[in-house]
Amino acid sequence: MTPFERRSEGAPPGAADHPDRSRRSVQILVDQVRLVGDLVLPADARAVIVFAHGSGSSRRSPRNIGVAERLHRDRLGSLLFDLLTEPEGEDRARVFDVELLARRLEAAVRWVQQQPGLGRRPVALFGASTGAAAALVTSSRISEVAAVVSRGGRPDLAGDSLERVTAPTLLIVGKQDPEVLELNRSAQRRMRCETKLEIVPGATHLFEEEGALERVGDLAAGWFATHLSGASAAGSRSPM
Repeated sequence: MTPFERRSEGAPPGAADHPDRSRRSVQILVDQVRLVGDLVLPADARAVIVFAHGSGSSRRSPRNIGVAERLHRDRLGSLLFDLLTEPEGEDRARVFDVELLARRLEAAVRWVQQQPGLGRRPVALFGASTGAAAALVTSSRISEVAAVVSRGGRPDLAGDSLERVTAPTLLIVGKQDPEVLELNRSAQRRMRCETKLEIVPGATHLFEEEGALERVGDLAAGWFATHLSGASAAGSRSPM
């Protein structure tokens, strides 16, 4: 256990027990606050996906939990954690403070890298809405991030960091989310790394339509399978 992590026993509330998965709650100290997270590791997990939720959401986001469950089937671990404390979540300025969110996401990635038994596994990021911008900023700062997936994200909020991202990035947007779709297209044109834009037919911003979230999970699983296969936790990449 690291000096800035305190573990509590038991599965996260609402989490279904599974004989092939270990679950624990963790707390990560950053900015003098403790951020709560839920770490799930399938047996023989081959990587850890750190989730960054969007504005007005938390680690309890049913959409991110649904995607995480899909990834577990491919032996990918997940860390869903709160980017903000409850009081901070009431402050709209903090909710859209991408630099703050990225700093905390970076702390979570560093936490994973420092854990015995976890640090040897590749780390990738899954971000939604403002969390996607935080994921891209974090990726631009930590070269070991092996891949990034954005769901209904706001990559435009990553600003100048877009040009510095080296991790292969998948942008997933609903076809019925035209404003965000255009923002993703514009951001993709600025990025110099490998990118792909996947448009989910019939889906709106929250992917609440039948089959939409399942499609997101499958796309994310495929992207991670492709780009984590040869990734090393300690390796680094040079810009493309």
